[in-house]
Amino acid sequence: MFKSIRKTFLLIPATLMLGSCWELDQEVLDGITQEEVNNSNNPVLIDVLKASAYSRIVGSWGGHNSIWSIYEVTSDELAIPQKGADWEDGGLWLRAHRHTWQASDEAFNNSWAYCYTAIGEINNLIVSYRDVQALTAELRVLRALVYSWLIDSFGNVPIVTEDDLEGNPTNNSRQEVFDFIEQSILENVDLLPKTDTKTTLNYYSAHAVLAKLYLNAEVYTGTARWADAEAAADVVINSGLYSLSSNFFSNFSTRNGGSTENILTLPYDENNAGGFNLAQMTLHYSSQATYNLQEQPWNGYASLEEFYNSFDDNDVRKNSFLVGPQFAADGTRLNDISAEAEDPDGEPLTFTPEINELAPNALRQAGVRVGKFEFASGAASSLSNDYPLLRLADMYLTKAEAAFRQGKTGDALAAINMVRERAGMPAFASLTLEDIYDERGREMFAEASRRTDQIRFGTWNDPWWEKGQSEPFRALFPIPLQQINANPNLVQNPGY
Repeated sequence: MFKSIRKTFLLIPATLMLGSCWELDQEVLDGITQEEVNNSNNPVLIDVLKASAYSRIVGSWGGHNSIWSIYEVTSDELAIPQKGADWEDGGLWLRAHRHTWQASDEAFNNSWAYCYTAIGEINNLIVSYRDVQALTAELRVLRALVYSWLIDSFGNVPIVTEDDLEGNPTNNSRQEVFDFIEQSILENVDLLPKTDTKTTLNYYSAHAVLAKLYLNAEVYTGTARWADAEAAADVVINSGLYSLSSNFFSNFSTRNGGSTENILTLPYDENNAGGFNLAQMTLHYSSQATYNLQEQPWNGYASLEEFYNSFDDNDVRKNSFLVGPQFAADGTRLNDISAEAEDPDGEPLTFTPEINELAPNALRQAGVRVGKFEFASGAASSLSNDYPLLRLADMYLTKAEAAFRQGKTGDALAAINMVRERAGMPAFASLTLEDIYDERGREMFAEASRRTDQIRFGTWNDPWWEKGQSEPFRALFPIPLQQINANPNLVQNPGY
C-alpha cells in the first residue's frame, strides 16, 4: 500500500454512518507507480480514485433491504407474500406493502446508511483532491445523484459536504436539498466528458439526473419545472450517443455493457462486484434447476396480478415476467417440493398471476416473478448484469410527460410512440396523462421508478390489493429511528 494514498480525516457523525477514513485496496493500485501516486492530476490515478467512490454506489443497490427493494415493495408493482414462516421478517415487508411501516424498520436505516456512506467516501476524496478539477466536478455530480435518492425517499435530509466533517448535522428543508442537487450539477456539468462512459458520469448522464429531478420538482418543492425537465431530457436525446435498442431485453442481459440505450449503469459482477441478488430474491426454490444456479433462491418478490394484467398480450415487455409452468434446464417439469406437502414429490410448479393472500399463508407458487433481467445459466447469488440507473427510454418518457403537461401534445406523442413502437405496440393517436402513467409502468417495471411515478401522478395513497387508503404523509419515508436516536439534531418527518 502506498502510504501517500492513505488519508485520515476528522470524525464524521456516527448517525450518518460515514467512514472516518478510507484506504484504497492494494489490488486497485496495481500497475500505478509511486510517481503517478504523487501526481494528483494523473488521469490513471483519477480513474482509480473515482472507482473508490463509484464502488460505494454499486454496493447493495439491487439487493435485499436496499433502496430498490423499498421502492418496489411499497408500490403496486411488487410484494413479498408471507408463506408460513418464509418471509415473515418481523412483518417488515408486509408493512411496506400495506403502507403501515414503522420508523424503526431496518430497510429504511439500511437505505439511509447506503446513501450517506457513499456521500462520506465522496467528501473524503474531495477534501484530498480539491485541486483536481475534473475529479472533484464529477464527484460533486455523483454526490448530487445520491442526494436525488435521499430527497425522493426521506425529503428533509442533512446536506453534508466536504466542509461539514464535524458534529451532528440537522435536517435541511426539501427545497434546500433540491437547490443543492440542482446547483451541484449545473456548476459542474460542463467539466464532465461528452463521451459515452456508461459506468461513470458524463455530461449527458448528468443532464439525465437533472431531467428526473425537474420532472418531480413540483412534488419536492411545490413548483413545477416541466420545461426544464423537457430541456434536460432533450440534451440526452439529441446527443447522438444513445439510441433505443432494437431488442428491449438486451438492456438487461448478462452481457449488456454494449447497450446503445443504457446511459448510466452499475457494473455488477458476481465475482468482483456483488450485490445484485434478484435471482435469489424472486425465483422459487426449485427454480435453481431452471438456471443451474449456484445457490437456491428464496421464493420472495412477486408482481401483483393487476399490474401484470395491465400489459397487452402483444406487448413484448410482458415477457418481463415469469409465468406459467416451470421447467428444469433439461426440460423436466419442476415440482413445488415442500417438507409439509402430503405428496413428497410435490405439485407441478406453476407461477400464477393470482396471489391468494399477502399473509400469512400465501401459496408458494403464487405470483408471477421478475424475469426482466437475464438469469444466466450457472449464475452465483449475485448477477453479473449491469443495472441501468438511467436509460434513454426513460428520457423519451420524461420528455413525453413534460411536453404533455405544457400542452405540447404533438411533441409528447412523438416521444412516447418511440417507446411503444419498440415494444411492438401501435402508436397512440391521442394521449392522456393516464396513458403516460401506464406506459411508464410497462416500460420501467422493476427499475425502482414506480413509487416515484405514483406519487407524482397522485395514485400513491390509493388502495390496491392488500393495501387500504394510505395517509398522505407516507409519501415520505420516515427518518430512520436508529439515526434519530444517535443524533438528537435530526427531526422526524411529519406523521411519524
